[in-house]
Amino acid sequence: MAQLPDPENIDPAALARSYTSGEIDLICVLGPTASGKTRYAVQLAHALADAEKVVFSLANKKADARENTHTFPTSPEILSADSRQVYVGMDIGTGKDLKEYGDVPYHLIDIAPAGSKFNIYQYQAAFADAWADVRSRGAIPILCGGSGLYIESATRAYKFEKENGVLPERLPQHVYYIGTLVSREERVARIDRRLEERLQEGLVEEIRGLLDSGIPADDLIYYGLEYKFVTQYVMGQLSYEDMVIALGNAIHQFAKRQMTWFRGMERDGVRIHWVRP
Repeated sequence: MAQLPDPENIDPAALARSYTSGEIDLICVLGPTASGKTRYAVQLAHALADAEKVVFSLANKKADARENTHTFPTSPEILSADSRQVYVGMDIGTGKDLKEYGDVPYHLIDIAPAGSKFNIYQYQAAFADAWADVRSRGAIPILCGGSGLYIESATRAYKFEKENGVLPERLPQHVYYIGTLVSREERVARIDRRLEERLQEGLVEEIRGLLDSGIPADDLIYYGLEYKFVTQYVMGQLSYEDMVIALGNAIHQFAKRQMTWFRGMERDGVRIHWVRP
């Protein structure tokens, strides 16, 4: 079993200063499913907002002690890097947990109809527009998600063919990566607990509703994981017990592949600052 990286402590004030100085132009919070990414990103957004207030106040006093003529920075905003949260109506199965964002603005969620196939280049273009919009309002953008391909399309555009995607100049050039770290045992327990919670919250009913709305079963199965196995259960292809077992195993395998992807990014030269959320 691969050894986990050592966790670090992130200083929000130093991070805010790095963004203000232009040293970084995007913060990216990544990690496997059930590792606490969204919660950490929201907490970081609040910490950065508090740090910005201090930095702004000090800079304002130094620049002009007689009159406040400077524009106050806006709160950080989160951009989703989840390949399935882009779809409207696919809420429980994708774990949108929108209440978790609180008063932190979020983007790139619910931007495509369920049943459609929103591809990586559409995401890359949507990210470029959202990232530019957040920055134009003086806010710090925080990319948050676990879809490795989506993250790399937004932060490492040079790996994609220019003729199919967005030119790299429209995308971040100096990204600060933060990874949410949990032990394998803790991740397994969180995944099992979360799956049980989602089933109790109405995951089966959500997918029945999507099918009743006219979305073909094959289109839902295409999305994988919850939408694949629960659709097979609803269509009578799996028993409830077999569905729960197969889905749980698939999510565990998916989380392992996510960590393999992120460690591969590190081997490719990306510096990820791992934290325990």
